[in-house]
Amino acid sequence: MRAITVRDREAGLGGLTLTDLPHPHAAENDVIVQVHAAGFTRGELDWPGTWTDRAGRDRTPSVPGHELSGVVVELGYGTTGLTVGQHVLGPTDWARDGSLAEYTAVEARNLAPLPADVDHVTAAALPISGLTAWQALFDHAHLKTGQTVLIHGVGGAVGSVAAQLAQEVGAHIIGTGRASDQDAARDLGVHEFVDLDGELLEDVGEVDVVLDVIGGDIRDRSTTLLRPGGTLVTIAGPPTIHPQDGRAIFFVVEPNGEQLAELATRLHEGRLIPLVNIVRPLADAPAAFSPDGHTRGRTIIKVATDDARRSRSRGRDTGTATSTPNPAG
Repeated sequence: MRAITVRDREAGLGGLTLTDLPHPHAAENDVIVQVHAAGFTRGELDWPGTWTDRAGRDRTPSVPGHELSGVVVELGYGTTGLTVGQHVLGPTDWARDGSLAEYTAVEARNLAPLPADVDHVTAAALPISGLTAWQALFDHAHLKTGQTVLIHGVGGAVGSVAAQLAQEVGAHIIGTGRASDQDAARDLGVHEFVDLDGELLEDVGEVDVVLDVIGGDIRDRSTTLLRPGGTLVTIAGPPTIHPQDGRAIFFVVEPNGEQLAELATRLHEGRLIPLVNIVRPLADAPAAFSPDGHTRGRTIIKVATDDARRSRSRGRDTGTATSTPNPAG
């Protein structure tokens, strides 16, 4: 199979290459997913899990990318809850080969069923951003109807999903970003918008919840905006300043199949739309890791091509291929 791999930590982005790898093995409670579309995080090459497994052993060449939408083609021993041929979406494990490959092995509990009429490219933009927004607002901040939430970076991947979820529960939403994000923020249901380049953050008044994806000075200044008992949740590093009468929480998103199923339902019903900015083929994935300035929405890698699907279909018709990959390659 084809996959994007990285072998040399010192080479940085220049070490990302398109190569051939054996088909992955389905361990106990795994599924093998034929990846149709994949998401990635540009900072992945700095993550320890990109280079070592959970025991600290070198695992290069590594396949980056940790979000996918695709089709289950094989079940590992003991796997339940999913079936061959089922459309799924979800994150992959941080310390295993990821989604920038034609096939990948994923723990079944990480995935959720995806309605077959949902576009894979759109679905691939949801798992990490959606779970991050859900866990920040509901698991950590316990956002409720009528509360005021301040969402930093509301025009980005996490912030845009968070705004849609906050609107659904009936919260008053204040979003921050650049002036170019304002119209999109209004479309997301944001009630007030603060241009961080030209307006004073402190003018928003008191809020019940802050969701921070920026960190630094913006995160620290936001602690002063919390009402007594309020919560600041950040994914941009541990807070250096804590509110006197409230909480400041740093967390890393965790896979959760049940929450992902809730998000997939909203996606199917049109109640949640992740932002997709650029779609590239697998061969262009190394270039997609390069910073490209301020962009609104995700870059998604389209892995399974129409030609590949037609080829597999013809193979099945003639008896020369099956829907389950050969582990020996």
